[in-house]
Amino acid sequence: MSGAEGRAARRQTYFGRLVKLLDEYPKILVVGCDNVGSAQMAKIRNSLRGKAVVLMGKNTMIRKAIRGHLENNKDLELLLPYIKQNIGFVFAKDDISEVKKKISELKVAAPAKAGNFAPVDVIVPAGPTGMEPTMTSFLQALNIPSKITRGQVEIIQDVHLIKQGQKVGASESNLLAKLDIKPFAYGLVIHTVYDNGSLYDASVLDLTDDQILSKFQSGVRNIASLSLALHYPTVASVPHSIVNGYKRVLAIGLATEYSFPKAEEFKKAAASATSAPAATSSAKTDSKPAKVEKVEEPAEEEDGDMGMSLFD
Repeated sequence: MSGAEGRAARRQTYFGRLVKLLDEYPKILVVGCDNVGSAQMAKIRNSLRGKAVVLMGKNTMIRKAIRGHLENNKDLELLLPYIKQNIGFVFAKDDISEVKKKISELKVAAPAKAGNFAPVDVIVPAGPTGMEPTMTSFLQALNIPSKITRGQVEIIQDVHLIKQGQKVGASESNLLAKLDIKPFAYGLVIHTVYDNGSLYDASVLDLTDDQILSKFQSGVRNIASLSLALHYPTVASVPHSIVNGYKRVLAIGLATEYSFPKAEEFKKAAASATSAPAATSSAKTDSKPAKVEKVEEPAEEEDGDMGMSLFD
């Protein structure tokens, strides 16, 4: 078999495997695999065995296989815009949250190579570095405050060396290598999730049951408010409409002689509430004269004195 024939056979085998996985697995994680080596990829495959299947390949071949399979499943077309750069598929059947958790755990610490973009902020902690005193000039070039302590260089305070998204320079890479700091961790990164014809962001997998319930309740409240404002009944608004109608009928019953069993309870409560302040006020009225009589005598003497002083 010639080289061309061998490549064609491998291509056909790959297409057949991809189509079989598309038919068999209803859930697909689109993952980025930048800076993931072959040894790490083999470890990921072994760890996910029995739970998910990892499949990598050229983007052109993946697109071609999906387009050829759209007759059987049109929903797969949603994946086409995400097949770009260095990506692969993780096929799963059961709870993809567990698969995501496994993938997140399988990351390898890596040094900061010059020319790469930092996926996270890099902060060099304060403290002894183990470097010789001759290296102070190297730190000064990076604007890192340092001092000599017990024959070695010590960094005085924490230094924000590289910001997330910033390109790693040669000096920063050399410093981190000398300090034996591996600030980055590389592994498969989940970009998006395909689940039985639906497509959503990977962050949805991090939501807890309480958060999902809270968001659902918030949506129901919004629908109910909109329905009540438009006077358009929906399942969410009907309970509120019934309660509001009951309140109106009850208000009419309290304001008029119209009554019904439930209204009688409120009428009795309202009657007892209005009679209680009346009893309290009458009790206060009865007690007033006693207090007034005590204060009236000195008041009369003062008035008398004032009269004598004016007309004598």
